[in-house]
Amino acid sequence: MTSPPQGTLNGIQYLRAAAAVAVVLFHAAEKTGYHFAIGAAGVDVFFVISGFIMWVVTARREPTPLQFLRARIRRIVPVYWLATAVMVAGALGGLFPNLVLSLEHVLASLFFIPARSPSNGEIWPVLVQGWTLNYEMFFYLVIAVALLLPRAWRLPAMAVLFGLLVIAGISFKTDNAVLSSFTRPIILEFVAGMMIGEFWLKGKMPAPATGFALIALALSGFATIQVAGLPFDALVCGPLAAGLVVGVLALEAARRIRFVPVASLLGDASYSIYIWHTFAISVVAKAGTSLASPHPGVLAIAVVSGIASGIIGFHLLERRGPVIARRAFVSVFSRQIRQRRETGTRP
Repeated sequence: MTSPPQGTLNGIQYLRAAAAVAVVLFHAAEKTGYHFAIGAAGVDVFFVISGFIMWVVTARREPTPLQFLRARIRRIVPVYWLATAVMVAGALGGLFPNLVLSLEHVLASLFFIPARSPSNGEIWPVLVQGWTLNYEMFFYLVIAVALLLPRAWRLPAMAVLFGLLVIAGISFKTDNAVLSSFTRPIILEFVAGMMIGEFWLKGKMPAPATGFALIALALSGFATIQVAGLPFDALVCGPLAAGLVVGVLALEAARRIRFVPVASLLGDASYSIYIWHTFAISVVAKAGTSLASPHPGVLAIAVVSGIASGIIGFHLLERRGPVIARRAFVSVFSRQIRQRRETGTRP
């Protein structure tokens, strides 16, 4: 048994990049008259990866529940709230005529509470792709509570809880947005990711040959669904996503995955790409409506624009934003101290 590699895992970075690009392709195709439904399965890959990362991070660092939640809120909330604010401002300014706002729905969106959109009755937040963040924040809350348990009990307790929730969702139908959301089988993808994380920490990964086979099987499964136009859901895509993650980690454990700067950048920017891509795609799709029929050039520009908007958002908001905010805070605080010293008052 060999110890798993420490630090950034290139394979996971590349999977995050691939999942983000798949979602971009899904929305770009949808907006420009094409069809790439299987791109939505990028969410399934994201959820498995999330389960894996959260389990490995909490096992290695052993944060308190408050420390864990603070870190996740700092990572998720600022960019999401800003994007939601842009949506609200756009709707109020008439840029999104199909978006109907209500105070209740906006507040539910900001605080990651599943609620039905007044626009169409779907369980979507103001920023539609934010529905996945409702699941992520629910998952984070469960992990935070589980951190109060002895380590040996955490994974079994969460697996049982999520399993019971899914059984309840299958057994009892409800129109309640919160209950119907958090009892869907898709939450089991987090459990799959955590289980993979536990095997990873114990150094129990398949051989590279098995890893290649799992990757090929998963990609073939996704391709078959797309080409044949087969229906799919979490019960289909979840196992494929889990197999893909295991396959990549098998190669990672054997140190078969090299560093690729562009793919690593896309992995770093995957969250911003996921949040911001629909804004750019909508602009490109709107400009392309003058064409009589779908044009592949419009699709290509929409995809590139969606990815580029995420990379820009990553550099300006995720990477530079906290630094700028911290400098601004220090500057204001220092100015207040100087002013009070000059006036002879204490800060």
